[in-house]
Amino acid sequence: MYTFTKEERLCNKRLIDELFHSGSSFLCYPFKASWLLMTEPQQVPAQIVFSVSKKRYKRAVDRNLIKRRMREAYRLSKQQQLYEQLNNTDKRIILSVGYIGKEIAPYELIEKKILKLLTQLNTEIAK
Repeated sequence: MYTFTKEERLCNKRLIDELFHSGSSFLCYPFKASWLLMTEPQQVPAQIVFSVSKKRYKRAVDRNLIKRRMREAYRLSKQQQLYEQLNNTDKRIILSVGYIGKEIAPYELIEKKILKLLTQLNTEIAK
């Protein structure tokens, strides 16, 4: 299940607004994660959106590089780290991961921090 399909991407503007207005957030440097437990049924356990600040990274190639690395790290680790627990507890979430680092991190660091972020998210959801 190492895919990242259209259904897993958070595109609905209403849901994104709801996420930022009434969701919970935590910091796991170089990421800021916001999440919200959903009451209505979804096709997938988690929908996610990745963002990189245009103010900090002026060039689109830099923003796209960071987002590509974040998506890849999430794609490879979502099943074991996130989906299994969400399916066991029968919960659905929407999630936003924003990059707040000051420089472009190598993929190895991003992968390590995404794993840490997902385990921290699991503990937050379990509360």
